[in-house]
Amino acid sequence: MSWRWALARRVAALAATGGGRGAQAQRLLPTSSAAAGTCLLGRHHMPLTSQIRSKVVGCRGAALVSSRWLHDAQYQVRQDGASRAQQDPFELVADELSLLANRLRSMVAAEVPKLASAAEYFFKVGAEGKRFRPTVLLLMASALKFPLSESTEGGVLSILADKLRTRQQNIAEITEMIHVASLLHDDVLDDADTRRGVSSLNLIMGNKLSVLAGDFLLSRACVALAALGNTEVVSLMATAVEHLVTGETMQISTSREQRRSMEYYLQKTYYKTASLISNSCKAVAILAGHTAEVSMFAYEYGRNLGLAFQLIDDVLDFTGTSASLGKGSLSDIRHGIITAPMLYAIEEFPQLQEIVDRGFDNSANIEIALDYLRKSRGIERTKELAREHADRAVKAIESLPDSDDEDVLTSRRALIDITERVITRTK
Repeated sequence: MSWRWALARRVAALAATGGGRGAQAQRLLPTSSAAAGTCLLGRHHMPLTSQIRSKVVGCRGAALVSSRWLHDAQYQVRQDGASRAQQDPFELVADELSLLANRLRSMVAAEVPKLASAAEYFFKVGAEGKRFRPTVLLLMASALKFPLSESTEGGVLSILADKLRTRQQNIAEITEMIHVASLLHDDVLDDADTRRGVSSLNLIMGNKLSVLAGDFLLSRACVALAALGNTEVVSLMATAVEHLVTGETMQISTSREQRRSMEYYLQKTYYKTASLISNSCKAVAILAGHTAEVSMFAYEYGRNLGLAFQLIDDVLDFTGTSASLGKGSLSDIRHGIITAPMLYAIEEFPQLQEIVDRGFDNSANIEIALDYLRKSRGIERTKELAREHADRAVKAIESLPDSDDEDVLTSRRALIDITERVITRTK
């Protein structure tokens, strides 16, 4: 789907809502094919090892189309879609999520009682969390679905579609086990005492059992992954696990120069947060037999959604409360972790770098740093960067092949809705 075609589709959608709005949109159309060739990807550095082809976010030249206008146009299209089907994304897959939760509880059962108790700690009813990643993956599977005619229902193609859906559900289960394993290991490294609003496992059962429980979940994920029998998918998910380890290592072993680098921060953020969901989205597309281009659109959605999610998480660490976040607020800075809001504040107030270099063992340094942050645009600029990545995630969904299947369209609207929820969330 070309950039000009995508833009024309947005303009047509605006025009359909009223003559005045349509006329305004018409005036913003590029005046020549050359104008489309001057498009840029965006000014922020992406992870060095994962710079992927991306659709256009902003343009320059004779036909300047601002990212703000693109967002407004995208929002109008989203609103048009919402008027047709105003459904909660999580409700769309609620039945499948319940099925997955039951299967996960059986998958993490262990022979040794203590290990079983530890492994199922965050899979018990009421402790599963938001199940954000499985929701995204199930919606992505629906968004990439090949339509079946009514005549094939109950036939061979329908049976194959059901088997495919089960395999895609397996990806969601594997992803959740890997994610929870990483949380258990992170809590040990961070000496955390809360997680998801309850006591962390390492606080309840100790560090050793927490590490072993995480290892056990990873081993169960590997078994489930091998059962899929797709080497490309196995490679993708193994890479995601490698990235989790790499990102955590980057976080605990930064040099002074790396701590002040936005490029380093974004690369670490991709590894720790975005790689798992992006590679899982791609795995869902590959299992469905989609082309490399379509699989990359799925990957791009996951990557940008993951980055936007973490950027807002970093904002909430300063603006949220312990009760709303399910963890202690200011936890990053108290552990000496410098995130986007503080990095932007340092750009405005270079003298803040000296405070950062001293470390935050002294609470007085934390208060000084927070005072600089309040005077800066660090929070606002981080939110703006999160919005840019959310818009890129929307662009990836809009670039998927056209479909008339209502289930497909509903799922795509839900994935777009999730990007808006991610950047407007307060917890």
